[in-house]
Amino acid sequence: MRDSANDHSALALNTASFSHNLDGRGAGWSTERVIDACSAQGFGGIVFWRREIGTRAIEIGDHVRGAGMQVVGLCRTPFLVGVGTPKNLEGEIVASIEMAAALGAPVVTIVTGGTEPGTKGLGPTWDRFADRLSHDCERAASCGVKLGLEPLNTMFGGNRTCLFSVADAFELCRGADAPNLGIAVDVYHVWWDSRLSRSLSDAGDLISGYHLCDWLADTSSMLLDRGMMGDGVVDLRDIRDAVENAGYRGLCEVEVFSSDDW
Repeated sequence: MRDSANDHSALALNTASFSHNLDGRGAGWSTERVIDACSAQGFGGIVFWRREIGTRAIEIGDHVRGAGMQVVGLCRTPFLVGVGTPKNLEGEIVASIEMAAALGAPVVTIVTGGTEPGTKGLGPTWDRFADRLSHDCERAASCGVKLGLEPLNTMFGGNRTCLFSVADAFELCRGADAPNLGIAVDVYHVWWDSRLSRSLSDAGDLISGYHLCDWLADTSSMLLDRGMMGDGVVDLRDIRDAVENAGYRGLCEVEVFSSDDW
């Protein structure tokens, strides 16, 4: 296991840890200052949100590489299903894929969106999602970009996700049969799953990202009270062992959404 306590080169920082994904929050730094600060701390990579990039994808990607790091990923596509699906879904999907390609980001994260209006359970939503996903995989492949499905904690069911477990994400990946489709394993969302290690052992090369934070025992917010690694109840060492034993050798993405503590 790589020693990230003393060597940050195996870590990537998700800029949402600075709250840049929220209106009116964050340190007020320019994107270039964020990049340079991450480089100064020895991070090996950085993950951006689309709202930070605008029309400057090539310029920003070049700045990251010039600072000795890599762009590890881009957050995220719009919801593909549910009430949060944008009216111009196809246009936004294409824009997110093309932005990733221009940045030099190898993967775009997908948060699925919630259950389809007028339906109950997961079946109809999964069917709609799988149909849309197949088209998006083709678009992404033509740009040399991978898509990473991110299952979310069950508390986000209904309005933000229809995908809750690693096992379900792998089932969707295998059903899609697209070589550029994988899964982003975020410990905040999957730590509770008693079958997680078993599911990860079957992952092969499907893991396209690994996200780090911690779950606080007395969390005060579903979204914005994540703990710094080691401050919560997640067995981070066990999950990381399972992820790396499955063959994942990419950077570990620090993604601490915290409105009060960090």
